[in-house]
Amino acid sequence: MMKKLVYGAVSLILAFIGVLLAVKLLGPLLVDKPAYIYYGAIALIGLVMAIVGVIIAPHLGKSFEKVTERIVAGFSAMAPAEIISRIIGLITGLIIASLSSIFLARIEIIGPYISIIIALLLAYLGWRVGGKVATDGILARNKEPHYQPSRKFRSESMDKKWRIPPKILDTSVIIDGRIADIYRTGFMEGDLVIANFVLEELRHIADSSDNLKRNRGRGGLDTLNRMREQFSAHIIITEQDYPKIAEVDSKLLRLAHDLNGVVVTNDFNLNKVARLQGMEVLNINELANAVKPIVLPGEEMSALVIKEGKEANQGVAYLDDGTMIVVENGARYVGMQIFVIVTSILQTAAGRMIFARPKLDNKGQVIEIKNEYNNHK
Repeated sequence: MMKKLVYGAVSLILAFIGVLLAVKLLGPLLVDKPAYIYYGAIALIGLVMAIVGVIIAPHLGKSFEKVTERIVAGFSAMAPAEIISRIIGLITGLIIASLSSIFLARIEIIGPYISIIIALLLAYLGWRVGGKVATDGILARNKEPHYQPSRKFRSESMDKKWRIPPKILDTSVIIDGRIADIYRTGFMEGDLVIANFVLEELRHIADSSDNLKRNRGRGGLDTLNRMREQFSAHIIITEQDYPKIAEVDSKLLRLAHDLNGVVVTNDFNLNKVARLQGMEVLNINELANAVKPIVLPGEEMSALVIKEGKEANQGVAYLDDGTMIVVENGARYVGMQIFVIVTSILQTAAGRMIFARPKLDNKGQVIEIKNEYNNHK
């Protein structure tokens, strides 16, 4: 209903403008014509402008919604101090433009038009200067790293790269919970942005009838509460939403694009889609794989074979960090802790797999490690 009223208002405004233009421009030409021709021409122009308004109103409405979404997203990414600084700069630019228009108005014909151009330029300049002052001055201690290169070595492009983009968290990384520990250690910087539609999805998971999903959802909510207590100054909850986009992942990517942020996730599919769209992604699983101990072919290690593998005669063991070890001809050693020799390593997006074979002594027997587990067998 509201959209129809807006479209009707646009049509009436354009019709009114058409009538005024007709009276102003065609009036002197039709003054000697009969009254029905004069008023008929004016009414016809008004009707044409109204029809044009009906046609272009939906397109104007969509463009206005997109612009509004970008403006809201831009403001939500700014700190309050930056918003105030930009507004002060904007007002200052308009005041200077108003003072200069007193002198420019004396120029015949083009004076008023020059005043409008100067006002727009000074308003934009004030907005940009206000943002620069906030970024480099007021917010410098919070938004920039402790180390800054010497001023003589810095450039404008370097300053842009030095700013820390916000990190957009998805539902999976909140449920995972490791993001809190990673942020606490300082390996991740910048503000953590959590969209309201992500919180809504997390709430639905926490209210699920499935016991496992419910526990995962509640664990994610506990992680958020813990993070808000520890890093309250860096946690931003945004109300920005995209009603026309159905999927949460698509909304998340759109939000990251609007905020010029970085997506933080451990969802394999979201990671792939984001990279295909040319967006920056921080994958928690990739970080976990990167910090695992390096194992090289030929190294020896002990492994507790706990079950048989998928292939014939394979045994499966695990390192303390969860890395799977596939032991060739290890099915017969299930329940035994033995020495193995690494033969190869397979790195995948889901994790790292180690392939090994049992270490044999001079008699061709496997070298078993006696421990409490074996003693209790």
